Amino acid sequence: MDTIKKALNESPAMRWGVLLLVGFVLSVNYYFYDAFSTLKDLLRAEFDFTNKDYGLFVSFYSVPNTFLLMAVIGGVILDKLGIRRTGFSFVFFMALGAVLTAYGASDYYGNDGFGYQLMGAFLPNYSPELKMMLIGRFFFGLGAETSIVVVSKILVKWFKGKDLALAFGLKVAFGRLGTFAALNISPAVAKDGANLTGAIWLAAILVCTGLLVFIIYTLLDAKLDNQLQAETKKSVPTKSFEISDLTNLLGNRAYLYIALLCVTFYSAVFPFLAYAPDFFADKFGLTSVDSGKLTSLLPLGTMFFTPLFGWLIDRKGKSATAMIFGASTLLTVHLIFALTYFPPQAPIIFLGIAFSLVPAAMWPSMVRLVDDSQIGTAYGLMYSIQNLGLWGFPIIAGSILDATNPGNPEVADYTATILMFAAVSLLGLIFALLLKYEDKKKGFGIELPLNRK
Repeated sequence: MDTIKKALNESPAMRWGVLLLVGFVLSVNYYFYDAFSTLKDLLRAEFDFTNKDYGLFVSFYSVPNTFLLMAVIGGVILDKLGIRRTGFSFVFFMALGAVLTAYGASDYYGNDGFGYQLMGAFLPNYSPELKMMLIGRFFFGLGAETSIVVVSKILVKWFKGKDLALAFGLKVAFGRLGTFAALNISPAVAKDGANLTGAIWLAAILVCTGLLVFIIYTLLDAKLDNQLQAETKKSVPTKSFEISDLTNLLGNRAYLYIALLCVTFYSAVFPFLAYAPDFFADKFGLTSVDSGKLTSLLPLGTMFFTPLFGWLIDRKGKSATAMIFGASTLLTVHLIFALTYFPPQAPIIFLGIAFSLVPAAMWPSMVRLVDDSQIGTAYGLMYSIQNLGLWGFPIIAGSILDATNPGNPEVADYTATILMFAAVSLLGLIFALLLKYEDKKKGFGIELPLNRK
């Protein structure tokens, strides 16, 4: 009797093993991105970075995704070349960028190492260390955003019809775990500047480990493809990209409102997160380790709340209302931080709730707004718009901080900077209200439970 051999993705153990592998890749991605937020003062002391320099460093991650539209192009490349080649290429760019960033901060490079003279030969207003680190941040951003799209497609491939929603919820949790780890481990390793380069190299080594882990995944992916090809010879027709796909999206007001909510919401959270440890240290007198631990409450909370809110919205609906509530909470928290000395522990928890609620409602609501044939383009365009804010607002925040604190005092006044984040949050709230109005007028069904067809 012939034995029917099941495909790898039919095995629960293999599926969850794959989730652990790609979840690790996602975690080290977020670890490296957030590892520097607790090192801001140390970078300023070691390399004479201004607040604007630090903001430029943070924002350079988004340059390839904003101006080169890699979030859109990466998705097209993924569909054309497949998971293995696309994933390896972009995770490799992540690792390359991480190593170049760590090299730019290393003692060897600072002592006239390879490339130091070249970097000092142009743009004299910026240090050679900063320029090398900017190049590293560019390549890291080039690979990181598309690697997130690759992970999403991997989960669809392995979990479609088999706990896919739970897998995506855990995907978010893995990302937040990386942020939580970075905010706690990075300042501890840096030891108040005594081991700054060690903390940065640790982050880079983790990303390189992520590349090795992804290579392990490609072996499983190749075996799964061979099994699936043996079962069927049918191919799924693909629709080529057309400019009209973008123009149709931009003509949809509800899509524009949700995209603008996306960019304003994330611009009021991620750039704030990059400055938060220093803000807490300066305003509330916390140590760098304690301020990092306090900031880490935000990603820690989202690890649990995002899957929970997704589960509720899937069954109860009210996505637009959830986005309004989340945007309102974000605005309130920033106003409390800017205008009061209220202990920050409770507000940061509410910020974590807002940071869970809006993404849990926003991303799945896209299925109500666009045709299935445009889902990929819609998400890619949203990522590009989002990265425009992630590029610009760290620079704006650093510029405001420098302008309101001339001479870079040891304890900076963040009031004007946090009020800027509050203003961005207010814009997000307005877009959420407009989205609900447009949904009520056009009947998209955003408020309906997502499991209702």
